[in-house]
Amino acid sequence: MALLIKNARVFSPDDLGVKDVLIVNKQIAAVGENLTVTMPELEVLDAKGLTMTPGFIDQHIHITGGGGEGGPKTRTPELVLSELIECGTTSVVGVSGTDATTRSIPNLLAKVRALQSEGVSAWMYTSNYEFPPTTLTDSVKNDLFFVPEVVGVKIAMGDHRSSFPTLEEVSRLLCQIRVGAMIAGKLGVLHIHLGNIVGPFDTFLEIVKRGMPIQHIRPTHCARDVKVFEGAIRFGLAGGNVDITTGGSCAFASPAHAVVEAIKAGVPVDKLTMSSDGHGSVPRFNEKGEMIGLGVGGVACNLRDVKRLIGELGVDPATAFALVSRNVAKALRFDTKGEIAAGKCADINLFDENMNLVHVFAKGKAMMKDGVVVTKGTFEI
Repeated sequence: MALLIKNARVFSPDDLGVKDVLIVNKQIAAVGENLTVTMPELEVLDAKGLTMTPGFIDQHIHITGGGGEGGPKTRTPELVLSELIECGTTSVVGVSGTDATTRSIPNLLAKVRALQSEGVSAWMYTSNYEFPPTTLTDSVKNDLFFVPEVVGVKIAMGDHRSSFPTLEEVSRLLCQIRVGAMIAGKLGVLHIHLGNIVGPFDTFLEIVKRGMPIQHIRPTHCARDVKVFEGAIRFGLAGGNVDITTGGSCAFASPAHAVVEAIKAGVPVDKLTMSSDGHGSVPRFNEKGEMIGLGVGGVACNLRDVKRLIGELGVDPATAFALVSRNVAKALRFDTKGEIAAGKCADINLFDENMNLVHVFAKGKAMMKDGVVVTKGTFEI
């Protein structure tokens, strides 16, 4: 399969201006001006007036469903493929959450592989909120080595539902992750769900002070509480990655506003990322503060806040697009992802002048054409 996309305004996510992009099979073969290509069965797409970006990467999404805190009826449903395509997400990292009893880690791995076979790229963190971690094999180290899809381990800290691991326990877990990832040729990260109990960042920075490279420590939900956000700023200034969750609650006017505040505070832009927390449960409350229902967290909030950063807050588009593409790819060492460049995976979004998605390609395959999802999940009608 060969496709030549002509005359697009390309954000790689850097602004490259108007370029042509050649896709051969699953890869980007060339990016340049006025490309002349002669190949059998070459398709040509004129993208004049459209903006091209890398496909978005969502590094925290409950692909098998989340929730469950209100009993079995509150377990949220699994993700379906078209939800990702509709918001330009072509790569995901699946997570498990509070429910470690009915949401198994083997089930998470099965869903990761299902999404891969349906056309997008997918990985996972082993475990959930619990400590010691819930694993696929007999250890974290072996999960990282034997399971290609496992890029790290998830736990919860600073949350009433967490297991409250000590500094020494977290340090030992990070050592297992580091060694297991080294022998597997991966980076290996500890992905940490943060609640609103202040303290985890003191633990993280003490562990770094003792010699653990900061690149392995990956807190998320960093803007849901002001005090937690202040800790995240300290962590970011020390060289750590800071992930702002676009779904659920936020201590600021919006997650996009939190990103701007982090940039103002001096956190390097390339250390900032956004993720959706999609398919978690979203409670609805009445005016008395009583819960009256539950919804399902969407996965389109990354796109929503990219649009808000650019349109409402005046952030440079290259910076906004990087938060859900190159920054995530570099943070997780997804070397072929997150950029429009020769040799990279052909994950591509094309937007119109109003930032509406027009075309989506995942690994070179058309997933959306002219605003219509053309590749759906196995059981979607």
